[in-house]
Amino acid sequence: MTRSLAIEAIERYFDDDGFFTDLERRVGYRTESQELAQRPELYRYLEQEMIGYLVELGFSCHMEENPDDDGGPFLIGERIEAPGLPTVLSYGHGDVVRGYDDQWREGLNPWSVTRESDRWYGRGTADNKGQHTINLAALRTVLAQRGSLGFNIKVLIETGEERGSPGLREFCQCNADRLAADVFIASDGPRLAPHRPTVFMGSRGAFNFDMTVDLREGGHHSGNWGGLLANPGIILAHAIAAITSASGEVQVPEWRPAGIPESVRSALSRLTIDEDDDTPKIDPNWGEPGLTAPEKVFGWNTFEVLAFETGNPRNPANAVPPKASAHCQIRFVVPTDPACFLPSLRQYLDARGLASVELSATREHMYATRLDPEHPWARWVIGSIAATTGEEVAVIPNLGGTLPNDVFADVLGLPTIWVPHSYAACSQHAPNEHLLGSISREALRIMTALWWDLGEGQTPPVS
Repeated sequence: MTRSLAIEAIERYFDDDGFFTDLERRVGYRTESQELAQRPELYRYLEQEMIGYLVELGFSCHMEENPDDDGGPFLIGERIEAPGLPTVLSYGHGDVVRGYDDQWREGLNPWSVTRESDRWYGRGTADNKGQHTINLAALRTVLAQRGSLGFNIKVLIETGEERGSPGLREFCQCNADRLAADVFIASDGPRLAPHRPTVFMGSRGAFNFDMTVDLREGGHHSGNWGGLLANPGIILAHAIAAITSASGEVQVPEWRPAGIPESVRSALSRLTIDEDDDTPKIDPNWGEPGLTAPEKVFGWNTFEVLAFETGNPRNPANAVPPKASAHCQIRFVVPTDPACFLPSLRQYLDARGLASVELSATREHMYATRLDPEHPWARWVIGSIAATTGEEVAVIPNLGGTLPNDVFADVLGLPTIWVPHSYAACSQHAPNEHLLGSISREALRIMTALWWDLGEGQTPPVS
């Protein structure tokens, strides 16, 4: 058997609706991790869908409870063929965001897959059931063609990623020996452009926090008290304006990266942020001056105001409001330390007479990670994909968004490489989520060839 025959086999799997059948079955599980009533579905997805599938591929499987009472169960599957072979850790998440059933376009159902030309609609098609279905189907094809993989593999499936992966870090800390590997290869997130094969080796971190100005009980008539009472909305607006320029340039010194490493800048110089009918128009003068669009989103820190409220926006009253609040977020790159964010902002605001602005982190943050694009495993994966597609691979040192990659990179100490199979306009957290059939077919070819190449004995040295 050969690499090309394995690719032909996975193409038949797609063309004969094998992929559609597997994906339709998995989308049918209402694994909405944000809905407590659907918690049993998380268990059903692992027990009825994942375990049976992996056992047929020669995996031993163990479902584990989450050390965090707020999180869903985990599944560890492993197929160990021989000591000394490369060992891969792969990952997927079986949970999805809320279905928002009544908001989908007429004729679409979030819990079944509907094909309309190249778009395959359904909740989880892009995030993440479609993506881990591609990777597992590619594994099955290599096994069927070769009779073995030629490498060892461990698969971790979680069911709480859409809720911030509660318990994942602690679970991996407690099971570090069981999850030990030479490299992490998985799929989530979007390609740089729909039809450009992409890899990324980390993600920006995310830090969410609230800014609040709470001055008094109740509002007071603006005719009687305007000009006498401090307005919390105005104070908070000045605080936000102090953090960035009018064009979005971050002003807090400790929040600004020292620069962009040359290897990262070189990789980003070969990228463009494509715009089409499904994407918003980029504002060229927004953000850090002097940076290209890829450098702004993949190589720099950004501050966003996600929500801002003072008074009663729906029914404004002629009153000086008592309180104002803003929910904010920082997306940050390596090596920024998120522990500095609030202390440095506190000092920065106090120096500007804005001591009345209260600051509080709103949830556990995710750390930034990045693997050097020149890392041997990164170069190896990129080479495999390029050989399969005949195209230049878009190499992103870290995703602009955030994944729990710090758990795999920092806790488990693995070089992390993501091969995404979706695209930016897939509506992954909105109604009408969809996967592109054309990307899926190519992704099946890419992953089948990548798994095949792993078993050929030409990988970077293993531990």
